[in-house]
Amino acid sequence: MKSTIALLAFLLLSPSLFAQAPNINAAPNTLFTGADGKFEAAPDTALVQFNISAQADNAKAAYDQASKQSEQVRQILRDNAIDPKTAQIGSYSIEPVYDWKTAKRKLIGYHVTTAVTLKLKDFAKIGPITQQLADSAVSESQSISYTLDNIDEAKSKAVEDAYHRAHSAADSLAKAAGRAVGELSYASVDTYENVRPVGITPRVMAMKAEAGPAPTEQFSPQTVTVPAHLNALFSLK
Repeated sequence: MKSTIALLAFLLLSPSLFAQAPNINAAPNTLFTGADGKFEAAPDTALVQFNISAQADNAKAAYDQASKQSEQVRQILRDNAIDPKTAQIGSYSIEPVYDWKTAKRKLIGYHVTTAVTLKLKDFAKIGPITQQLADSAVSESQSISYTLDNIDEAKSKAVEDAYHRAHSAADSLAKAAGRAVGELSYASVDTYENVRPVGITPRVMAMKAEAGPAPTEQFSPQTVTVPAHLNALFSLK
């Protein structure tokens, strides 16, 4: 019986666990098990992402137009008591625009795009900011996602939950074999975050005033779930 404990543990594992289990050499009188854990919490940070987009006949005119729209964005942030410096630029591009209707393509202008990300702690500001960005027509698209600011702490709690589940499973199996779980001799952990995106386009926001309350009004952001998977090798007493 003692020599088959490790084998029994593997037989009880789910197929998904086999795919995640590392290649380890389980010594006699050891028990290998695995479990999924998670930590759920209401989000404390909203990521508002949008593009500043402009097109003109030449590169300088497109750049100047994008600069003017950037100042509009900064003013919108100031009007909502937000320091423009908190907005982060993720990318900047300027590309030629061609007319493909003729056999020989013709350069007709330049298109400037800048990706911006804004972190908000006050969720009440999301609606006014996205509405004003849509009304100003400086952005081609907007999106919102919710997350936790201290994601590392959430991951630690998810790992703790996974460990407790793995230890409980190991303890049940050991008791069934008339043994007891000893010390942890090996462990591997995988964690990741589920981000909840909420897409918003300027056209949808522009319709808000005419159609009344938005479909999501008075709803709460979905909780952020941080899952963890733990593989553990315990000694047997």
